[in-house]
Amino acid sequence: MSVHILVVEDDRKIAAALAAGLRRDGLEVAVAHDGVAAIELARAEPPDLVVLDLMLPRTDGLGVLETLRRRDPRLPVLIISARDALDDRIKGLDAGADDYLVKPFAFSEVAARVRALLRRGHAGEPLRLRCADLVLDVVARRVTRGEREVELTAREFELLEYLMRHRDETVSRHTLAREVWKIESRATPIDNVIEVHIARLRRKIDAAGAAPLLHTVRGVGYLLAEREP
Repeated sequence: MSVHILVVEDDRKIAAALAAGLRRDGLEVAVAHDGVAAIELARAEPPDLVVLDLMLPRTDGLGVLETLRRRDPRLPVLIISARDALDDRIKGLDAGADDYLVKPFAFSEVAARVRALLRRGHAGEPLRLRCADLVLDVVARRVTRGEREVELTAREFELLEYLMRHRDETVSRHTLAREVWKIESRATPIDNVIEVHIARLRRKIDAAGAAPLLHTVRGVGYLLAEREP
């Protein structure tokens, strides 16, 4: 089954170069040079991934992104933009983009990011996870609670991602050892290590008087949910 990419870029030379490179990689590519045309093309033939410029005529990139997100919340979207300020990148990711690349760029990096997003998309896994006002961005590796940025270690991020993918489910320590720490054998006890990481994670995401989301289910495991167990 072929993979269909929609490139949305008003600079026709950049659009043509992107399309040519992606086609060399064996992908089917459609090109739109303004926001309205992009929305119409996506409606006529839903893409598997969108490469999206922000500064577009007729409807800007964020408007296109909002429309596409309403139709398909899991559609991978890679923003490519000359807007390189941190605030612009944050705004694009918060609007629902899965990745953000600043112009000028090397096509090899575009291709690598497209492949990474397609792998995640084909796995059927969302790239932005939410529980109440807690949001985890898988690609940007960014976690926020409301307006507050939550700084996590790599292991804490992996632990939170797993719990968020299984929100409203009680997850045992044995499952976390296997899926997050990659320890298959029960002969390697890491319960204390998991408890320490859970405690640290809870302090970070449930800080500043926020309603608790990470709960301990005594004798069973842990639950990430808006409700008490």
